[in-house]
Amino acid sequence: METVKDLYLKHYGCPPASCTRLAGAGSDRKYYRLTATDGGSVVGVAGTSFTENRAFIAISRHFSAKGLNVPRVLAVSEDGMYYLQDDLGDDSLYAALAAGRATGSYSEAERALLRATVAYLPRLQFEGGAEFDYSVCYPQSEFGRRNILFDLNYFKYDYLKLTAAPFDEIALQDDFERLADDLLQADCPSGFMYRDFQARNVMLCDGQPWFIDFQGGRRGPVCYDLVSFVWQAAARYPQELRKELIDTYIEAARPYADLAGEGFAKALQLFALFRTLQVLGAYGFRGFIEKKGHFIASLPFALDNVALLLCDEYKKRYPCLMAALEFLTKSAAHNYLPQDDRLTVEVTSFSYRQGIPDDISGNGGGYVFDCRSLENPGRYEAYKKFNGLDANVIEFLEEDGGIVVFLDKAREIVFPHIKKYIERGFTHLMISFGCTGGQHRSVYSAQHMAESIADAFDVNVIVRHTAINVFKRLK
Repeated sequence: METVKDLYLKHYGCPPASCTRLAGAGSDRKYYRLTATDGGSVVGVAGTSFTENRAFIAISRHFSAKGLNVPRVLAVSEDGMYYLQDDLGDDSLYAALAAGRATGSYSEAERALLRATVAYLPRLQFEGGAEFDYSVCYPQSEFGRRNILFDLNYFKYDYLKLTAAPFDEIALQDDFERLADDLLQADCPSGFMYRDFQARNVMLCDGQPWFIDFQGGRRGPVCYDLVSFVWQAAARYPQELRKELIDTYIEAARPYADLAGEGFAKALQLFALFRTLQVLGAYGFRGFIEKKGHFIASLPFALDNVALLLCDEYKKRYPCLMAALEFLTKSAAHNYLPQDDRLTVEVTSFSYRQGIPDDISGNGGGYVFDCRSLENPGRYEAYKKFNGLDANVIEFLEEDGGIVVFLDKAREIVFPHIKKYIERGFTHLMISFGCTGGQHRSVYSAQHMAESIADAFDVNVIVRHTAINVFKRLK
């Protein structure tokens, strides 16, 4: 099987002096820097999908022919699985913005780079999109209803359902259908839609922006890329900087389209909502399911963006979706990050019908206590509408003393464990209590364990009652 080294030899007539694997992005594609004896270098790409490679190669050649700032494709293997492209170096816009991203305060030099990037975007979208054969795009040639509903369901299944936020599934689907209609009818011209337009995909060469990883591009509304960039969650752009970048884009797009009207502004806001939902789905999948902590760390920034989009117009148009989002922004449902570097103890109640909760910290879980041997208030009609935080249920559970002894024994196990975690500098411990419905015995036990830990130790304490949708940071 041909490799990037073989392709280099075939194209240049000699083997590379060195071949170094480069850090990958989010896909399974592999990148290599192939260096000649004279110091010149190219990047070799080993793809996993012929159609994805074909899309990148076609887009790159079309854009390069128009003089746009993208790497040229220099050679392609016979099977289309490997290719060589220009080496744009290691200086990314993402790295150049590190200080601003960390503080949320961007210097004038950083702002200049951001302005230059969004000012170039219309050239890619309008000049690049002109006369381009979109049939080669991967995985679809055009942004449409299927894309929209796929991303909205991505948000629902990989994020919203994992939070235990209350929502009516039928009503939510109705909102999704209305949102899809509104996005498809938005006042926004079409062009080449980059799809993943973000600072990581912008390289800096002689101070100018160059663009990579556009293989997912297709025909679509140009505002999608603009909101992808200026609403990027972890970038923490201040609102006034967002407005400055949007104004810069509108002015740069003037030769191609008049975007200064109210219709485009409304389209931007609508696509900002849609893109934020898609991002939450991605963060949920990468963080909750794949257990990658840095995606969980970005959730508060994405929820900050959500809070800015909860307008009255959307609450009327998409009531179920907005209610769920408002719940998440106002609750501690995603306040999983410690306030400092102390140990975080997360105490959770759950229903065995739903399964033991995942440990989203990535540390593999902790103690699980089964409360089903205790007397169950849920068997009696008088308590079915209440939970383990209500006074009448608390009185019932404490009456025979069984749950008190149960928790005393649990503390004898847990407290020495917490002391050792603190001594060893560990960052997270999960303690879960389960019962049949997750409403009475487990809720009482988790709440009282969390409160006693908060009283006894200098640690961060989070209590999460998954079956009754209660989330709280105690300390």
